[in-house]
Amino acid sequence: MSGAPLDRLMARGADFLGSRYAIMAGAMTWVSERHLVAAISNAGGFGVIACGAMDPARLSEEIAATKALTDKPFGVNLITMHPQMMELIAVCANHQVGHIVLAGGLPTGAAIEAIKAGGAKLMCFAPALALAKKLARSGADALIIEGAEAGGHIGPVSTSVLAQEILPEMAPQLPVFVAGGIGRGAAIAAYLEMGAAGVQLGTRFVCATESVAHPNFKRAFIRASARDAVASVQFDPRLPVIPVRALKNAGTEAFTAKQREMVGQLDAGTVALAEAQLQIEHYWAGALRRAVVDGDVEAGSLMAGQSVGMVSKEEPAAAIIDGLVAEAAAALSGRAG
Repeated sequence: MSGAPLDRLMARGADFLGSRYAIMAGAMTWVSERHLVAAISNAGGFGVIACGAMDPARLSEEIAATKALTDKPFGVNLITMHPQMMELIAVCANHQVGHIVLAGGLPTGAAIEAIKAGGAKLMCFAPALALAKKLARSGADALIIEGAEAGGHIGPVSTSVLAQEILPEMAPQLPVFVAGGIGRGAAIAAYLEMGAAGVQLGTRFVCATESVAHPNFKRAFIRASARDAVASVQFDPRLPVIPVRALKNAGTEAFTAKQREMVGQLDAGTVALAEAQLQIEHYWAGALRRAVVDGDVEAGSLMAGQSVGMVSKEEPAAAIIDGLVAEAAAALSGRAG
């Protein structure tokens, strides 16, 4: 159980999410599916399905399966560049999904309008203050600010700097959740005190007992330190690639080789820029599946945030959440004393 100070600080975020605690789970492709999402929501957190490249029928199946495992609120993360975006929003509306998280770029006005019409609350990622303001004006009900310490696709600015820049201006207007590199309850308490409505954690939940990630994938997380989670390097400025943070392995080197291959084809005029970028995104998607699903931790992509150094064992999602809450309550209690 959390203490009174923590309950007060989490009240806004918990009320917005409809959960016991204002602790969201980051949507991780191949990992954030029915079992982990339901376990996190059942434990008092807020699970989020990672739609990723799912088609509408597959997403519908996943939402229904998650509802069979929990009667608690959960959300769905959609990628703004998905070619069937409007159909996916309609699936969420049909299942009365209460929260939709949009990632991967600025959403269109049509997407925002459709989400609102379907009755869902809209959460958007804001990588800079100017974009946070624009998203608020466009109709976002809450924001997520995620720093470069996070796993997967990342921006260039650290969580602590984003929090200092964005929270004072945006938190008075709408709930703001902080993400990226959070691994302990004391950090949760600190961001709440700065004005955050809640937090989002991904890496800490990968090794939950309920996570379907391959045992090899989980072992790699448990063995890793923070410095093992490195950001990919852009090989050529003509081929802009959003950096990805993952554990360094042979797959990391293969990605550099893939970029070289695409640059060579650009030079030769055998591929268009958009196609080159699409091939790189497909590379990451395939490499991630090889690691998470097949357990190929050498050639696959081990997307992980720098908080991976705080993942020390496999344990139930409820134990992870209870531990975070106890640490946050203890940190606030110590400051009160």
